[in-house]
Amino acid sequence: MKKVTTIVSIFLIALLCLQELVHVSSSPFLYARQVYEESSGGRKLEQEQGQEHDQELHCSRERSRAARKVIEEYLIPFVERENYRLSTKCRLHPENDIFSDQEEHKIFIDRHEWQCGYCKKSFREEKFLDQHFDNRHYNLLNVSHGKCLADLCGAMHCDAVTNFRSPRSKCNLAAAAKNRHLCESLADNCFPISDGPAAGRLHELFLHQFCDAHTCSGKHKPFSRGGKDQSSFFRLAAGALILVLLPVFYLFLYLIQSDVRNRTQELRRIPKAGWKTKPS
Repeated sequence: MKKVTTIVSIFLIALLCLQELVHVSSSPFLYARQVYEESSGGRKLEQEQGQEHDQELHCSRERSRAARKVIEEYLIPFVERENYRLSTKCRLHPENDIFSDQEEHKIFIDRHEWQCGYCKKSFREEKFLDQHFDNRHYNLLNVSHGKCLADLCGAMHCDAVTNFRSPRSKCNLAAAAKNRHLCESLADNCFPISDGPAAGRLHELFLHQFCDAHTCSGKHKPFSRGGKDQSSFFRLAAGALILVLLPVFYLFLYLIQSDVRNRTQELRRIPKAGWKTKPS
C-alpha cells in the first residue's frame, strides 16, 4: 500500500511539474501574441481615427466661413429687426456649424498675430491658426450630420463674397435649379409661414434676397435687399454729407450777417449835408 501511495504521489508531482513547464515555455509565445494583437488593434484604432479625422475635414473651413459671412451680413440684420428667433432645426442657426466653437476661440491681436483660445499659442496668420485647429483641436469639432455650412454655399451665393468664381463663367442651368431648390427648402425650414407674420415677412425676404438670383437670365442679383455693409455705408455717407454741408451752412449765415451789417453801416454814414433842412 505504501508503494502504491508513493508511486501515485510521484506521478502527481511529475504531472504538476510538466504542466508548469508547458505553461512557462508557452508564456513567451502567448505574450508575443498578446502584444501583436494589442498593437494590431492599436494600429486599427489609429487608422479608424485617422479615417474619421479625414471625414471631419471634408467640410471646407474656408467655404463655411464664407457662408457664415453671408448669413451674418445679409440675413441676421433682418432677423434681428423682426425680433425673430431661429430654430435650432434651421441649418442657418449658429449652432449648426462644425467650426463655430473654434471660430469663437480665435483671438485677433493685430495684423500679424492670431492666438488660439484653447492653448494660447500664437500664429502670424489666420491660415496657420486654422491648420493648428485641424491638427491639435479637431476633436472639439461638432461633426453631427448637417452641420457643414459649406454645403449651403451654392444656395447662399458664397462666391459673391469671395470672388471665387469668374464673372465670365457660363451659367449652368442644372446647378442653378439645384441651388434654387435648396434655397427654397431653407426658406421653408427656417421661416415657416405658419409661425406668424414675422416669419412670413422673413420668408419672402429670403426668397428675394437669395433664391430669386438662382437663374441664368441675369435679371436678379443676390442680396438685392442689401445688408449690414450697405446700411453702414449709408450711415457713413450721411455723416460725410453732414460734415460737408454744415460748414457751407455756417458760411452762408456768416455772409448774410456780414451783408446786413455792411448795409446798416452805410445807412449810418449818409452825410447830414445831404439831408433837406427844415424851413424856418
